[in-house]
Amino acid sequence: MFKKKNMSTIYQCFRGGRVRKESQMWCPALKSCCQRRGRIVKLMIKTPRKPNSAIRKVARVQLTTNKKVFAKIPGSGTLPQKYNVVLVKGKGYRDTPSVRYSLVRGALECLPLFKKTKRRSVYGVPQPDRIRLRRCLR
Repeated sequence: MFKKKNMSTIYQCFRGGRVRKESQMWCPALKSCCQRRGRIVKLMIKTPRKPNSAIRKVARVQLTTNKKVFAKIPGSGTLPQKYNVVLVKGKGYRDTPSVRYSLVRGALECLPLFKKTKRRSVYGVPQPDRIRLRRCLR
């Protein structure tokens, strides 16, 4: 019925009781802000850890706090240029080491995604443009 509280042992009481662990911050470079401005220093490609395989587009960004972080570039299409001013938020690739942040598309000098289409199945679903061409040719 009742939850058993974790009582500290006698030895722990002598040493000052139990100390609760502090939870780690997922994005410490933002310093409790939801977004930070930064400048792209380097553009690169990274690969994820073992079970996954892909090519992840990543940027090295220097924030206004003078910390350098890796940030993912979301979406396919035009990549931002080097030395562009971008907005960085939390949540990066979980499977790619050291990529904890992502860029915000459409803010500052990072262009939004134009002509964004919904993802289609890899197995045999034709592209929408080709479907229209086939209908016109019939």
